[in-house]
Amino acid sequence: MSEIRSIRARLKGRFLGGVAALAIGAAFPALAQDDAHYGGTMKLLGVSSEGTLDPHINYTARYWPLFIYTHDGLMAFKKVGGPESAEVVPDLAEAMPEVSNDGKTYTFKLRQGIKFSNGKDLTVDDVVASFQRIFKVSSPTSGSFYSGIVGADKCLAEAETCTLEGGVTGDAATNTITINLVAPDAEFLFKLAVPHAVIMPADTVMKDAGNQPIPGTGTYMFESYDPNASLIMVRNPHFQEWSKEAQPKGYPDRIEYTFGGTEEAAVNAILNGQADWMYEPVPSDRLAELSVSNADQLRVAPLVAWWYAPMNVNIPPFDSLQARQALNFAVDRGALVSVFGGPALAAPVCTILPPDMPGHADRCDYTADPGEFWSAPDMEKALALVEESGTKGQKVTVVADDTSTGRAVGTYLQTVLTELGYDATVQSISGDIQFTYIQNTNNNVQISVTQWYQDYPAPSNFLHVLFGCDSFTPGSDSSVNMSGICDKGLDDRMKAAMALAATDPEAALTEWGNIDYDMMKLAPAVPLFTPKDVDLISTRLGNYEFSSQFHWLVGNSWVQ
Repeated sequence: MSEIRSIRARLKGRFLGGVAALAIGAAFPALAQDDAHYGGTMKLLGVSSEGTLDPHINYTARYWPLFIYTHDGLMAFKKVGGPESAEVVPDLAEAMPEVSNDGKTYTFKLRQGIKFSNGKDLTVDDVVASFQRIFKVSSPTSGSFYSGIVGADKCLAEAETCTLEGGVTGDAATNTITINLVAPDAEFLFKLAVPHAVIMPADTVMKDAGNQPIPGTGTYMFESYDPNASLIMVRNPHFQEWSKEAQPKGYPDRIEYTFGGTEEAAVNAILNGQADWMYEPVPSDRLAELSVSNADQLRVAPLVAWWYAPMNVNIPPFDSLQARQALNFAVDRGALVSVFGGPALAAPVCTILPPDMPGHADRCDYTADPGEFWSAPDMEKALALVEESGTKGQKVTVVADDTSTGRAVGTYLQTVLTELGYDATVQSISGDIQFTYIQNTNNNVQISVTQWYQDYPAPSNFLHVLFGCDSFTPGSDSSVNMSGICDKGLDDRMKAAMALAATDPEAALTEWGNIDYDMMKLAPAVPLFTPKDVDLISTRLGNYEFSSQFHWLVGNSWVQ
């Protein structure tokens, strides 16, 4: 605790002015597009890779911004910066779908003349097979995003034989795809616009493709992938731009993503012109310096996201409600904001829905002064709850990734747990496996440090995806409900709220705010803070654009 507070004191005076100014001027205008900027090699850096190259399976903020340039779905989020980036447009579909049957049937006309990166023509058979594959490979969102498709219940029960009979059909004669839902879903087009719904060749392997690239239709293709070294993207030789909004021709000819090293080394490489961008957050002690010396190379943008600590409700000590509530009362969220870089880059939070997410309501019980906002920890209340729980003295391991910020947050939680009377330790795991490791119940993770960024602007994307019964799959690396909570009453309310959004959006948002509050009474996680995105870019990188869905739009930038 004392170490964290000393960090907070050091940063507060040196850092706020410079980065606050950057935050105000974060929306840099995009330069006019210029054919002369096509070409060159863009160089990206990451401390680690992050798992499979399979878009139907990988659920990470590191690779989704790449998948949107290698693969396409029927729909896509606009690849533009600013508010329009949350809008859905036709992608492989030539127009918005025809919606009928009281909102339960969607008919798409497939574009003609599109080829995969292996030269094969896109057909309706590829679309049908791809939707079946989502279930056959147990995509992390098969039970949440796509469970409303007719036939999905059978596919979830027996993935290997999934046909989605009556749910997804293709008509080669008319080049159309029909998707039938069991009930109207106001979020369905959003769900079709994320990488988990991209279209692949019908003969794609029906299991996790791992390190092997899968052909796509995007402007780029993956040339090679070594999780211990690098990921290389090159132009798809068969790509012809059909929609600049959905899939523009990327500017660089080649994108080299190198893994290894440290955040500090990455910062120096960018400043020295040896790299163009880094995935990990810039270390907070360097941000103060850079905000003065290299302010023109920093880009700051708001995020609909949160850092949180999911607690496993099915194993000790957090199978005790009082133990989970105790940690929520004990955490000094203000100290963690300082670890991340200060109030200009983060804000304390004690709800699941971030402030910029529709449905968010300002309510906080886990604070010294319960009310609209978090104010300070209540250690007295926390210690009393630990005594009541009977869990004092138990061993607790906090599993964090090996980034500097991840380790710092994990160490802070260890300190708090120790103050509460637990025998606490920290386990730091490489970022390329940490996210899947903490999802698998076989690893008996008690508590972890992780983040969640919106897939699309709807409250279900936080509450239902992260804490719904359909998102909990024991023994799977793709179980994003890491707390393992399954409250039938709240689950039914979440599904009812999703249905209500189709007829009364405002009432649905009010109900989501109430669900958030009631879920936090069960305390399946400790909300920590909401971050802002900070990108350090090279001096040669131009046309920087930031999407609310996928963050920096890699292919929209140029390097010459």
